[in-house]
Amino acid sequence: MADELAIRNLLAALSWHADTTTMEDLDSYVACFTEDAMWEMLGDVRRGHAEILAGAQERRRNGTNGPGTDVRHSLSMTVVEFPEPGRAVARSYIQAYRTASTAPSLFMMGEYHDAFRRTPEGWRLVHRKVDFRAP
Repeated sequence: MADELAIRNLLAALSWHADTTTMEDLDSYVACFTEDAMWEMLGDVRRGHAEILAGAQERRRNGTNGPGTDVRHSLSMTVVEFPEPGRAVARSYIQAYRTASTAPSLFMMGEYHDAFRRTPEGWRLVHRKVDFRAP
């Protein structure tokens, strides 16, 4: 139960960081991933901390998420499984909303397919595949 809760908290932290962490503080977002992590979305593949950080910076520069965009991510229906000791996988539905503080408007929905590894620092994301579709 403690491992599952830690993974669910990590998933929540990732969404909070994606929505609210400033360009200067993205190290807290990147720290949720292992050094060798892979992040995939809509044909964009990022490997390792440097590339994952660069992707988060690009999303802030182009205004797709982060502070000031009023975009919020919401996870639901998360299923966490432990196929072997020190490893976990999760599937979640993801919804993304624009104008979240005034008139939330769903603009993307899909699934997260995540893999985790226990590290000396705790559970970290080793692979995220985002399967987004427009509603």
